Amino acid sequence: MMDASRSDSLGDGGRATGRPETVTAVGNGIKDAGRPLGVAVLGMGTVGTEVVRVLREHADDLRSRVGAPLVLRGIAVRDISKDRGVPAELLTTDAEALLARDDVDLVVEVMGGIDPARKLIGDALNAGKSVVTANKALLADYTGELAAAAEGSRADLYFEAAVAGAIPVVRPLIQSLSGDRVNKVVGIVNGTTNFILSAMDETGAAYDDVLAEATALGYAEADPTADVEGYDAAAKAAILASLAFHTRVTAADVYREGISKITSEDLETASAVGCTVKLLAICERVSAGPGEPTLEEGGKDRVSVRVYPALIPRKHPLASVNGAFNAVVVEADNAGRLMFYGQGAGGAPTASAVLGDLVMAARNKFYGGRAPGESVYAELPIAPIGDTPTRYHVNLQVEDRPGVLAAVADTFAQHGVSISTVRQQGHGDGARLVVVTHHAVESSLADTVAVLADMESVTAVTSVLRLEGTEES
Repeated sequence: MMDASRSDSLGDGGRATGRPETVTAVGNGIKDAGRPLGVAVLGMGTVGTEVVRVLREHADDLRSRVGAPLVLRGIAVRDISKDRGVPAELLTTDAEALLARDDVDLVVEVMGGIDPARKLIGDALNAGKSVVTANKALLADYTGELAAAAEGSRADLYFEAAVAGAIPVVRPLIQSLSGDRVNKVVGIVNGTTNFILSAMDETGAAYDDVLAEATALGYAEADPTADVEGYDAAAKAAILASLAFHTRVTAADVYREGISKITSEDLETASAVGCTVKLLAICERVSAGPGEPTLEEGGKDRVSVRVYPALIPRKHPLASVNGAFNAVVVEADNAGRLMFYGQGAGGAPTASAVLGDLVMAARNKFYGGRAPGESVYAELPIAPIGDTPTRYHVNLQVEDRPGVLAAVADTFAQHGVSISTVRQQGHGDGARLVVVTHHAVESSLADTVAVLADMESVTAVTSVLRLEGTEES
């Protein structure tokens, strides 16, 4: 019997025997290895259309790579009257009936949303049909449930396309780094917000103007809330953290802030200190909190997962990731720093990741292998955002008179927040202080800002942004 690692290594088509169609699959493989593998596709939007196109146009290549033909059995859509460029008999509005067919072995879910996708995927997995999905919102909350269904029937659940489109980051975390200890994953995982922030940085334009441009160009949805308020990035961060730290993390565990309050002045101020602003998804191990046992005392590391706009130095590898591109940096004990970069969204890039998963799932069906299951053995606790240390960039509008700087510095000191630099900009009514701190926990900084906002000499706390990607403590 060939195991999963053997089937993966066959490269172009599993041709070790020269006649893959004659191989007798055993174990968890299909009973009749000579027959095609049937594929059902749920959804035919931008990504689904590309998946269907490749399945039909590159059938010979896919057969060679899998070892058996992949045959499209049907496509579930809401409206079968719409011309979709495929034979009408392939279209159905009855997804449940399509998945129940005996000639369907593999399911591709690209319909999105929680319901009915959750039930459909669960039913498919319970029936022993392997599933490939790009549904980050569903996985961020229900990976455990779906993984249990897959384990119960010994089916596969693949989801490379759920994070960062065509960029291969899920599989490296599950497989390539499975023998290493991952300490941090930080990335730009939402193309819409990266396009907006990049344009604001390059042109000096206001947020609302760039958002309107992004909408006109198709980078932003008519309702951009999921993107600009960080919900999309938070779902992806939950998936990445779960994989990196062998701990089940849901979207509710992710601290989230969006970019809708970022101003052109924030980008200008960031540029003045050699930085730019990016919406970051950050997943990292942090030490035990106050009063908790240390690792030496039998305690555990904790997992901090957060999404927010942050300053990063222009020399940082993520600073040059512009437009709608995505990038993810992984830091591990032995591998060191790894960076994955590419197109994080769009029909063709996302379909590429979906089809890669589909080939893997199909090979496993043919040869009798299995994908790695969910790994949550570590069960690390989630660190509250209030206990999470980082650096801060605080912009204050102040009265231009003697003693103000001393009073502001004293307020930071009283709350245990160490100042790295202070810079004054402007004079008179336009006087501003820009304070950059050393590492401090969120709760201490929040207390500091609350006091500053009530000070008579501080006209306004105009912005508080975190500073990431520096070595300074």
